[in-house]
Amino acid sequence: MALLLQMGSSYCIRTEIFRHKCGQNVGLSRANNIEAAKLKENCIGLSSVSCYPSRKTQILHVDEAVLGHKRGHSVIVAASPPTEDAVIITEPLTKEDLVGYLASGCKPKENWRIGTEHEKFGFELKTLRPMKYEQIAELLNGISERFDWEKVMEGDKIIGLKQGKQSISLEPGGQFELSGAPLETLHQTCAEVNSHLYQVKAVTEEMGIGFLGIGFQPKWRIKDIPIMPKGRYEIMRNYMPKVGTLGLDMMFRTCTVQVNLDFSSEADMIRKFRAGLALQPIATALFANSPFTEGKPNGFLSMRSQIWTDTDNNRTGMLPFVFDDSFGFEQYVDYALDVPMYFVYRKKKYIDCTGMTFRDFLAGKLSCIPGELPTLNDWENHLTTIFPEVRLKRYLEMRGADGGPWRRLCALPAFWVGILYDEVALQNVLDITADWTPEERQMLRNKVPITGLKTPFRDGLLKHVAQDIVKLAKDGLERRGFKESGFLNEVAEVVRTGVTPAERLLELYNGKWGQQIDPVFEELLY
Repeated sequence: MALLLQMGSSYCIRTEIFRHKCGQNVGLSRANNIEAAKLKENCIGLSSVSCYPSRKTQILHVDEAVLGHKRGHSVIVAASPPTEDAVIITEPLTKEDLVGYLASGCKPKENWRIGTEHEKFGFELKTLRPMKYEQIAELLNGISERFDWEKVMEGDKIIGLKQGKQSISLEPGGQFELSGAPLETLHQTCAEVNSHLYQVKAVTEEMGIGFLGIGFQPKWRIKDIPIMPKGRYEIMRNYMPKVGTLGLDMMFRTCTVQVNLDFSSEADMIRKFRAGLALQPIATALFANSPFTEGKPNGFLSMRSQIWTDTDNNRTGMLPFVFDDSFGFEQYVDYALDVPMYFVYRKKKYIDCTGMTFRDFLAGKLSCIPGELPTLNDWENHLTTIFPEVRLKRYLEMRGADGGPWRRLCALPAFWVGILYDEVALQNVLDITADWTPEERQMLRNKVPITGLKTPFRDGLLKHVAQDIVKLAKDGLERRGFKESGFLNEVAEVVRTGVTPAERLLELYNGKWGQQIDPVFEELLY
């Protein structure tokens, strides 16, 4: 693929090879008459570029993170993702192109990386009320100016930051999210988290703001939560009540920590996808940390996980078809083609396309933009609006854990890296879970948010399976040779006792806290 940007009179062109199904080269775009030195000199802040089929003219697109101009020491960048294509489509996209987009994520093991994302609730230390957008804007501007992050704008509103391959973004209710860079080791991942929290605290301490590491807003009602000025969230906010009863809770009152991991081939993706789905309820239990709603126990250990069961069943869940013999990239594309869309992004505006499908879009039959055909950017954007327990993009996202305090932010990627990046551990997990039925997997998904590791499973408790899995993860980390197994210490006590973080919070609530919720803001303060 070639990516072309204009900066003054200079152009930057990046060339990459697209490998379909991680195999043969499909095509190669060439950059002519550009001196390497000039290219290096003139390309600033270029983020990683997708490997798309190069036969399409429309694959040339401008990354919004690189358009902009200097103001002081920070770069002001254009609208937040999604991006728009820079040229006209010359050939319509086909389903094969969409499959190829997913397959382009395949990479050899030496290039596998760890990408960790976490969200947290900002609140006023004096009142415990959620941060208002104006305070969030002050925080974003402060981080940008002190620590040299690029500002991401939507219209005249700051809605995020970028620095290299890291980004900071806002969830619908102002949940503050770090999307980390792809890193080689868990030591780097934890250092990144620590650096981020240091930068945030350096600014917020002067503002009287703190951050809470928990999976669900423990005190405030939805109407108390501010709404962030992002166009896509307005469309989602209007659509959610039509397809489930808890979608607005998901948008405004939940926080998660997740890890994004690579695969080497379609077969490797399938094995990791299946292991991830089978074990996701165990991760939910180990990190369960959302037992309070509006100041009282809510009857769940992971209210955040429970909320996903009635958000929008067209785009959530345990994806039983991943365990079919026929599963592969193409089958995931077929699934995603029929997940109702939220929006299309054109001319810096979000166009409401709720209820229509990407399959309709491929055929030029979207009533919201009649006759228009999709680009690969549209496909990339659509994939971000699908929310199963494990999500496939050009990597796999493990999505089952509640947000929590900083040590758990390092433990969650450690758990999954130990299992999915070690061949022995992965095969052991696949052997253990091979005879689990779809009904058993769904049962665990349904019951774990309520009973955690005490959920009955076959002839014992889920705790007993979790103990074996955590041991496999620890052994897998040790075989990696980076001395990373210590990051699992945070879950070792949980799995030994079977007592989840949420149950410890409930013990405090019913004991030391005298059934008052406010102490949780101090207990889980970053």
